[in-house]
Amino acid sequence: MTASDIVLKTSLGVRRKPRRILSIVSNTAELKGFPVGFFAEEMTRAFLMFTEAGHRVDLVSPKGGEVMFDTHSDPRTPNGAYADDLISLGFAHHAQFGAMLKDTPPISSVSVDEYDAVWVAGGGGPLLTFKDDTALHALIADFYETGKIVSLICHGSSLLLWTRLSNGKLLAEGKKWTGFTDAEEEAVNTAFGMILNDYTIEATAKDIPGTEFLCRDANEPFAIRDGRLITGQQQYSSGLTAELVLEALEDAE
Repeated sequence: MTASDIVLKTSLGVRRKPRRILSIVSNTAELKGFPVGFFAEEMTRAFLMFTEAGHRVDLVSPKGGEVMFDTHSDPRTPNGAYADDLISLGFAHHAQFGAMLKDTPPISSVSVDEYDAVWVAGGGGPLLTFKDDTALHALIADFYETGKIVSLICHGSSLLLWTRLSNGKLLAEGKKWTGFTDAEEEAVNTAFGMILNDYTIEATAKDIPGTEFLCRDANEPFAIRDGRLITGQQQYSSGLTAELVLEALEDAE
């Protein structure tokens, strides 16, 4: 008998105070001639982790209405790269959750006072639909300035390029954060045989005073918590980023 055979371990679940989280996904847009929406796992993984922790999650989009998984990330896509994403597959086929994708409320119906945190997924849509959406920028600023947790992943973190606080400064100023990197953009461009996006988050972030855009190698899981601002590099960071949100919620009063 080895020492490992006689080790006794126990594990207890964590009791958490129920919170309410707003999950925002992009409306559908057209990129290089094909429709794009949001990256499936970047919403569904966090949604599952939050609900399993006892929190309530509401799904909305800037304009409201039907939203879609990016075809590339949709596990229902024949011979797709994410056919094994069982969480997103289960979400899409769930009677209650799948129906959410058919008719999301618009952010104009949202009251920040009713939430403790906001989660914004990335994907193909955000660089197209978030850039000029001043109402969305104002909502994110409102979450942050009222002491709530702001969490953004992948292209969802593009909101930090435009979201200004009431003092006129960008939320990203003086912050450490991450998002989809230039190296990852290049890898996607190579895979699709074209330059998909006209600008990138990492390159644009360099023009923001005092900001620190941090990242790891392409497709390496990485997430950062800078106070109440939490960001994740890409889809492989969904779980890490959601864990940081759960920790931040526990730290909140």
